[in-house]
Amino acid sequence: MNTLTIKIVTPERIVFEGEAESLSVMTETGEITVLPGHIPLVTMLRPGEMRYLKGGEENLLAVSTGFLEVRPGNQIIVLADTAERVEELELEKIEKAREAARKILEEKRAVDDVSAAAATAALERELARYRVAMKRKKVPHKTINN
Repeated sequence: MNTLTIKIVTPERIVFEGEAESLSVMTETGEITVLPGHIPLVTMLRPGEMRYLKGGEENLLAVSTGFLEVRPGNQIIVLADTAERVEELELEKIEKAREAARKILEEKRAVDDVSAAAATAALERELARYRVAMKRKKVPHKTINN
């Protein structure tokens, strides 16, 4: 079977390195799925869910901003600011961080565009982590108001 060789790296660690059948991720232009034989590509990541299929099992990660590169020979490199496996996410901590990010965003909106953009990025990261964590818990998905 033809597989992808994937390496997911953050500044702190290698989150995953191995083979998989596919990789799905949110990019600046929408969600893409990379399969063996994909054309070379470099794209920016958006905060969101990343899924890779390995041995028929779906593995979930919460990923923030970064870059994805698809290289010839079915090689994929993901350079992300943050990436966490679903089993590493703690819902209670995420909910607190999400609320803190929401409050900071409200405060920074009136200050300047740069501060507001940084606060918005922090909130997007926490919302992505929350959505991935909720999938792990397999509880009914709540609507999140941005």
